[in-house]
Amino acid sequence: MTKTELVEYVAENAGLTKADAARALDAVLAGVQKGLKKEGKVALVGFGTFSAKKRAARDGVNPLTGKPLHVPAKTVASFKAGAKLKDALN
Repeated sequence: MTKTELVEYVAENAGLTKADAARALDAVLAGVQKGLKKEGKVALVGFGTFSAKKRAARDGVNPLTGKPLHVPAKTVASFKAGAKLKDALN
């Protein structure tokens, strides 16, 4: 499902216009980003938990040239599905 399809789904099921649904979805996504940046974790009970994880620096190899290179440390987003989401998929 693409973002456009999700906006259309929200608009239909919530009785909103597509523009209102798009603004609501953008606000939710911005809230998740802000929560991850500020607290490192956003929990949506029953749906799942977004968390920010730190990845250590490491040495890697360029697959094209075979030369070694340094991959710097960074923070990445991660998602763990909640029980209700897992049950809905199975």
